[in-house]
Amino acid sequence: MPTPRRVPAWHLHRRLYDWVLSLAHHKHATTSLFALSFAESSFFPVPPDVLQIALTLERRDRAWWFAFVSTVGSVLGGLAGYAIGALLWQAVGGFFFEHVPGFTHAHFDYVQQQYAAHAFLAIVTAAFTPIPYKVFTITAGVFGVPLWALVLGSLLGRAGRFFLVGAFIWKFGEPAKRFVDRYFNWLTLAFMAMLVGGVYLVQRSAGHGPPPGEAPAEQPTE
Repeated sequence: MPTPRRVPAWHLHRRLYDWVLSLAHHKHATTSLFALSFAESSFFPVPPDVLQIALTLERRDRAWWFAFVSTVGSVLGGLAGYAIGALLWQAVGGFFFEHVPGFTHAHFDYVQQQYAAHAFLAIVTAAFTPIPYKVFTITAGVFGVPLWALVLGSLLGRAGRFFLVGAFIWKFGEPAKRFVDRYFNWLTLAFMAMLVGGVYLVQRSAGHGPPPGEAPAEQPTE
């Protein structure tokens, strides 16, 4: 009897993709969009953009509503990912410290400090770009990142992403879908590069001025 042919992993991902698309024709499609957005923030591999685009193509007058649903579901899912990271670390953290060579409290504290110093920008970046957002929500829970950084960063990144997608589909319809499907990763990376570059320039220019509360140094007179 012939051995059953093994299904490649990418085929499984494609099946999930097609299943997500099929939800657009379900009577509870908007609820499915919320659930998908929630789940993708902590464990589900298919991004909610897929279903949001399909729904918006059918009801372009509800583009902003679908973007809002995706944003709320995703931010709440980010909180769930945070809780998973925090609880999981409480359960297994001691094992790493006791049994993994080189894994010390000093190293963990150092990485935690470095992550916390850049957590807000990292979360915004992951929330907006194709970088796996779920990795950062769970890691934020492991390192105990302040919840305000997670919520605000997620809100800015996810809203920016989903409302941008909704605006494209609302304005251009099917041609926009083909364009987004083909170039979405590049578009988001380019936009994020401009955003980070803008923040860097603002910080750099601000750094040339006197510290807050201090008057500019007087120029010597001849």
